[in-house]
Amino acid sequence: MARVADPKSVDVNLTAGTGVEIEWKDGHRSRYSFQFLRDACPCALCDDERNQSGREPGEPPRTPAGALPMYREPARPVETEPVGKYAIRFTWNDGHQHGIYSWQLLRDLCSCVQCKAERESAGSGESPAPMISTRPVAPPTATKEKG
Repeated sequence: MARVADPKSVDVNLTAGTGVEIEWKDGHRSRYSFQFLRDACPCALCDDERNQSGREPGEPPRTPAGALPMYREPARPVETEPVGKYAIRFTWNDGHQHGIYSWQLLRDLCSCVQCKAERESAGSGESPAPMISTRPVAPPTATKEKG
């Protein structure tokens, strides 16, 4: 089944710093941490850097062998804005603002168990196993924030 990349609601939790939650019109829910989204930036510069280092979108940069790990301030957007009806753009606390995150990209990047299983089975040609959730799902809350 094709995944619908049309959001019903988008909650950007700036104040809490917890990330972005999207409820899609087909009922699916996706959650993304801000760090994951920053590391998945789709702009040409970030995409080229990821390709050169062999990283996947959302995967953090690797520390070179022998180098001491440096403190990295957690990624947080200082501003968000819609891009037409098809995407969202973040201005990050590191000054970066060139990535346009389309709804299709965000749906494709969903890392929930169900979406991972669908991607894996699509690669193997098998049908995904039905997903059974054993944890209760909390009702949606209004957490839209501008700053």
